[in-house]
Amino acid sequence: MFEIVMVGADDSETAKRAVEVATDIAAMYGATLHIVTAFEKGARKGDVAPEFTHVHTEDDGLALLQTLSFIAKKQNIEPALHSVRGDAAAALLGKAKEINADLIVVGNRGMRGLHRVVGSVPNSVSHSAHCSVLVVDTIDG
Repeated sequence: MFEIVMVGADDSETAKRAVEVATDIAAMYGATLHIVTAFEKGARKGDVAPEFTHVHTEDDGLALLQTLSFIAKKQNIEPALHSVRGDAAAALLGKAKEINADLIVVGNRGMRGLHRVVGSVPNSVSHSAHCSVLVVDTIDG
């Protein structure tokens, strides 16, 4: 059913949960797993979501992705890693289209409170994706 699974991840603890779920799905279907993060070079700290404050360059993104890749490697899955410049939602949507993803996995962080009303990465991705989207509950409480 799913041949290419892509998960969006940032520098938050909840992103690990989304990567875990995406890894489980990839293992279940024998799918290729892609882990994607976004960075906005030159963005000021107040201009980006708090979870992206440590990801300013492609190298920062790749370092984060290397850390997250160990989640997949524990299940003998070697993920493809992508550090993409730009807004997180646009980066995920663009990469999903580029790799022809069958499934995009994102955490539900930002889908409550003000972000739910004015927009969030999960909302933007789920409304604009060309493929299936799984929004994983990554929020405690």
